[in-house]
Order: sequence, then C-alpha cells, then structure tokens
Amino acid sequence: MPCAAIRIAPLILLLAMLSAASTEPNFTGEWKMDPSRSSFSPLPAPDSMVRRITHQGSHLKIVTTQWGQQREITTELSYTTDGKPCKNIIRGEGVSGSAHWSGAQLIIESAREVQGMHIGQRETWTLSGDGQTLTIINHVQTPQAAFDITIVLEKQHAT
Repeated sequence: MPCAAIRIAPLILLLAMLSAASTEPNFTGEWKMDPSRSSFSPLPAPDSMVRRITHQGSHLKIVTTQWGQQREITTELSYTTDGKPCKNIIRGEGVSGSAHWSGAQLIIESAREVQGMHIGQRETWTLSGDGQTLTIINHVQTPQAAFDITIVLEKQHAT
C-alpha cells in the first residue's frame, strides 16, 4: 500500500500544478496607464488613462476614462468571458464583441462601423505574475491599415 501512495503522489502534485496554471486571473481593480511603457502610434496617445474593472465570475465591466487632446472621454463596456456575443455603445455607436480565455490571457474581439468604415479590434489582456501590471495589446484593423496599440496599466491601491 505505501508503494502505491508513493507512485500516486507525483501524479496528484502534477494535476494540482496544471490546475493552478490554468486558472484565469481576476482583473478587478483600478488601473492607471503607464505612458512611458504604452504605445498608441499611429494614433495620438491620451495624456492619462484610468480603467476601473469589475470582474465577477464570467462578468466583466470596464469603465475607462482618458484625458487628452480631445477632452475627457469615458466609456463603459460589459462582456462575459464565456465567448457569448455582447453589445455595447461607444460615442453613440453600437459595438458588437465577445470575450474568451486563451489560457491565462483574456481575448476581447469587437467590431463597429465608424463613418461607414468597418473597424475590428482584438485585445489580448495579460496580467503579470504579481498581479500588479495589466498589459493590453490591441490589434486594430481598418480599411486603410492594421496596427497595434500597447497599453500598460499599473494597479492602484487604496490609500
């Protein structure tokens, strides 16, 4: 009997490690953009950006406020992380999208029409090992070009 337990123990440990490695992160919190590590080219970068994220189970609510050349702009988006289609409104225009997991990364895909042009986006969210840095790579596809925006956000702590 002790030999069987010794042979099973590594298997149990391996299964526990695989289970821990596949857990999805929770993005809840207030996040502030680090402009020195973010890149918006070819678009103008905002002067600052704050994202307030509520992530409960498969429900994700994102409130983003950014300040820049155009003024203060706030958007509120809601998704479920199970891949189901979601509808949002940005600046009065409908946006269809969905969110799903790819390992520990969250993928948010969305599409909308802007002045008669189809704009597609694919955001890949990655949380650092310590949970303090959220990096979002946003691949944008327009009729004229495709480009990537990188937004690096640092978690803010209550004072």
